[in-house]
Amino acid sequence: MDFFKRHIAWFFSFALAFIVIAGFSAAFSPPANFPTGSIVSVARGASAPAVAKQFFDAHLIKNPSLLRLVLRISGAGAQVQAGAYLFTAPQDLLTIAYRLTTGDLGLPPVRMTFPEGMTVRDIAERVAEAFPDISADDFLAAGKQYEGYLFPDTYLFSPSSDADSIIALMRANFNAKILSLSNDITASGHSLSDVVIMASLLEKEARSDAVRRTVAGILWNRLALHMPLQVDAVFGYIFGRDTYSPSFADLKVDSPYNTYTHVDLPPGPINNPGLDALDAALHPTKTSYLYYLTDTNGVMHYATTYAAHQANQRKYLR
Repeated sequence: MDFFKRHIAWFFSFALAFIVIAGFSAAFSPPANFPTGSIVSVARGASAPAVAKQFFDAHLIKNPSLLRLVLRISGAGAQVQAGAYLFTAPQDLLTIAYRLTTGDLGLPPVRMTFPEGMTVRDIAERVAEAFPDISADDFLAAGKQYEGYLFPDTYLFSPSSDADSIIALMRANFNAKILSLSNDITASGHSLSDVVIMASLLEKEARSDAVRRTVAGILWNRLALHMPLQVDAVFGYIFGRDTYSPSFADLKVDSPYNTYTHVDLPPGPINNPGLDALDAALHPTKTSYLYYLTDTNGVMHYATTYAAHQANQRKYLR
């Protein structure tokens, strides 16, 4: 009889454990109507309880309380990682909890290339096209102060990126790239700000390294003599358009960036220059030239005197 009772007790204990395990397994398993192929966006700053309810309402989990418990045990605290989560197949609650705590979105990174010489306004428009949740105006408002310091390069951005995180990554890249030129900047006698501004002018005024260095030498020569730089490329920045043929009215526009009416460098960069332009600004070709122009075939012509420059204008521009 005792033998029978012991086996009955063992049987019921085993059955109870099985029921408990099966119950937990069922609670952790995906709902039958799991929305395969769906993308669910978790807002920045959303709490774990709010996300648990959101995922329950979206049929991603069966038990919001259980998800909250798992997140609490995992150390996620009150918040989870924001972003748009892609679910290509049903996943159990533990996997979903892991993804929420690590920010595993399941989406490929957004690859973007920004060429040298792009303005923050240009970058803002491209970002807005790639990230529907980021408006060009919002990016411009956040990034305008960093004109010249958003390094042109190819980037892989997280699909959940916002304007601030994109700007921070581009700024960090600039800081990393400029580090290789730190000794040259010190040796040049120019501030980093002046070098970046000069490089932004060179980015628009010249296309090849050799020409950039020669133009850099001319512009530094003019600054040393307190001559207006008379760089036409600034007018594209002033008016928010690409223009290299300003009108006579444009030349008189009241702007601190007008290099015809103001002596010295503009107050800030007019675009985001690349490493070659920065290097040219730091290593100009030393000549006695004070003037340059580009003919109709894109060839540069230089002059030491204004009279010689006028002769070049008559010869190459008419």
